[in-house]
Amino acid sequence: MPRIPVEGHHRDVNGGWLRPAVFGAMDGLVSNFALMTGVVGGAVSTSTVIITGLAGLAAGACSMAAGEYTSVASQRELVEAEIEVERLELRRNPQGELAELSELYISRGVEPELAREVARQLTADPELALEVHAREELGIDPHDLPSPMVAAVSSFGCFALGALLPLLPYLLGATSLLPALVLALTGLFLCGAVVARVTARSWWYSGLRQLLLGSAAAGVTYLLGALIGGQVG
Repeated sequence: MPRIPVEGHHRDVNGGWLRPAVFGAMDGLVSNFALMTGVVGGAVSTSTVIITGLAGLAAGACSMAAGEYTSVASQRELVEAEIEVERLELRRNPQGELAELSELYISRGVEPELAREVARQLTADPELALEVHAREELGIDPHDLPSPMVAAVSSFGCFALGALLPLLPYLLGATSLLPALVLALTGLFLCGAVVARVTARSWWYSGLRQLLLGSAAAGVTYLLGALIGGQVG
């Protein structure tokens, strides 16, 4: 009998590549837009706004890349250490690990005899046994660990792309905040709408929520810039 493919009905709860890409771009957009509106509120020159935006883009992207690399590398090292512990346990006490896996399947409703047989067959190969125990006990796939370099490059690129959006009108000759404001708010809504693909919310709700949050951040920094600029000036 031919195998019937099972259609997937669930969302990608891990987000895959979409989650870090969208959130990285959103972070860059919100932080640099808020930074630029802050200095605009201080009534500075257009060249100062551009320098501030470029500095915010570079500093933020490098910070995100370094932080993401360190975070993912540390997480991977911890996972690899736990896998090695499991590997040693399988070598030192194979019968105990077999019994442990059998009890796990029994606790999930499998009949004891069948559970022991399934565990025996799965752990006959040492590498397969390690993979099964890692998945069942640690909830990880030893062959699918995150890459620190991929995470760092992705964070750098996505943050820089988001941070460039409110800066782009100034680079193209704009002398007021309005074009950057329109472009940034549009980008915020679109990023929020895309986030809905990895959540249970509707696209318009996610888009409006991100639009309001980003606008609030920019509004606060603008007021602070105006207040501090007035005092300093």
